[in-house]
Amino acid sequence: MLWKPGKIELLAPARDLRSARAAIDCGADAVYMGGPRFGARQAAGNSVADIAAVAEYARRFGVRVYVTLNTLLFDDELADAERIARQVVEAGADALIVQDMAYLEMELEGVELHASTQTFNASPEKAAFLADCGFSRVILERNLSLEEIRRIRAATDVELECFVHGAICVCYSGRCYMSRTMSPRSGNRGDCMQACRLPYDLLDAAGNVLMAGKHLLSVRDMDLSGRLGDLLDAGVTSFKIEGRLKDEAYVRNVVAWYRTRLDREIAARPGLVRASEGQSDPGFEPDLARTFSRGRTEYFFDGRRAGVSTPDTPKAVGGFVCRVACSGPGWFEPQGGEAFAPGDGICFMYGGRLAGTNVNGTEGGRVQLNKEWKLPAGTEIYRNYDRRFSARLEGARARRSVRVSVTVSFDEGAVSAEFRDGDGCSATASVVCGNGAAREPEKVLEMLRTQLVRSGDTMFDVAEVCFADGTEGVPFVRVSEANALRREGLEALLCHRTERRTERHPARAAAGCRYPYGTPEASENVTNRLARRFYERVGGAGAAPGYDLQADLRGVAVMRTPFCVRREHGMCLKGRRDEGPAPLWLRHGPFVYRLEFDCAQCMMSVVFEGRG
Repeated sequence: MLWKPGKIELLAPARDLRSARAAIDCGADAVYMGGPRFGARQAAGNSVADIAAVAEYARRFGVRVYVTLNTLLFDDELADAERIARQVVEAGADALIVQDMAYLEMELEGVELHASTQTFNASPEKAAFLADCGFSRVILERNLSLEEIRRIRAATDVELECFVHGAICVCYSGRCYMSRTMSPRSGNRGDCMQACRLPYDLLDAAGNVLMAGKHLLSVRDMDLSGRLGDLLDAGVTSFKIEGRLKDEAYVRNVVAWYRTRLDREIAARPGLVRASEGQSDPGFEPDLARTFSRGRTEYFFDGRRAGVSTPDTPKAVGGFVCRVACSGPGWFEPQGGEAFAPGDGICFMYGGRLAGTNVNGTEGGRVQLNKEWKLPAGTEIYRNYDRRFSARLEGARARRSVRVSVTVSFDEGAVSAEFRDGDGCSATASVVCGNGAAREPEKVLEMLRTQLVRSGDTMFDVAEVCFADGTEGVPFVRVSEANALRREGLEALLCHRTERRTERHPARAAAGCRYPYGTPEASENVTNRLARRFYERVGGAGAAPGYDLQADLRGVAVMRTPFCVRREHGMCLKGRRDEGPAPLWLRHGPFVYRLEFDCAQCMMSVVFEGRG
């Protein structure tokens, strides 16, 4: 049984080595980062050397490192993909996050394979199938409800990873081909153009424009920080923060926020423990309202509902601060809310569009702007850059530490000390003192206690010093000798911790593993010979070529989603007998898409119609 409900993991994104270390220092139990190639975020690739450096630092705290190789592969890329997979495993990666089934045919040893959310993990049958195929973990679809997650857990004992924070793909993961209808870029190949964030016109069957220039497929960012307990009780093992393209400040703030809240839920459930070691002090008070966000939503966690989109803008607006009481050219007086500071960035809707500026200063109750805006009374003001919070965050020094106890013993003029942490690691150091017996042994013991707890800039906090032999045979020990004893012992303990391997659970494929859906359709994304061989091996012969191999996607449902434009904008047909689910159309420039509605399943499909 792979699923170990006792160990709970907070999983953080890492754009690069610096962000990875920041995530670890702020409390992450695991980090995920892109490999040199074949990651779903092309702009967040990392060298093998940097992955090795992250793994070395992570092992100090028992933190695991996952490398994303989660794009679809073409035949001429298979050799490079396998070479890179083996290199990052050798560098210390504990798991590979993959979408393409070709990796199951590469006979990779000693590493876990995690089924990326891009494999569309939304049903009990799919999760059970992936577990039987040899995946150690299944990363769940972001559009799932709590009840759907519970049903998946009931069907399999594989580890389940769930996104809890960050951007949401409005389409079912791995099933979006919209980028390729507008450009050569493909989300499944790590180069999504974010077509879902573009403005669209909404048209009815007669061609009438119902809505113009709205971001009709753009949804708010996920925030499930208030639902962590529900996810724990549902059997989720890993709690994932989205954001491999986000900056270090975002990583530090969000990881610190979730660390506190997840620890609180773990403590309330006997038998649950953190998956890594050490206590983190981020050095600042985290606040999600001060971090990049398109607005916060729990999305469909409690079932399908309206009010989850951002039709006016796909950009981060920050937190709401106040409304405008009155204004003049280049200034306004706020109606309530927090105080502003020079350098703050603010934004607001102006003339139907998002606009923004910076605060130059505050005087006499007025907020002075660096542009001559005259804002109507009642305008909502959002702060998307908080200068004071950013200064506190930049000046903070995060520290993660491991508690250590020391036992000191004496033997014929030598002093030995055993340094032991709470995770089973220990190291011993000794110094020879040629100074004879101590005349005042109690003072020597007090000096040793004082010097041994001074762990300084190390990762250790020496919390306890005890003496195995009491005051018997205490030699005279110089302060320099006590310091050398401490340095040698803590360096040896650090070396011991760094050389450890984190626990891995490579899964074996179950005998008789069978693909549960008949012949794989094009949406199963088979784009190379190894993936085709995999499906043939598990009963899925005759797989259709994946859409990334097809040049013409006219007539194809390039997006399928539980998000519904009708429901979101008060046009839901469910339960109404006077109308059928007539299609609507989206138009962006020359590109036209037909919206089809399956009201029984609460599902919407976006079908590419071509250029208008």
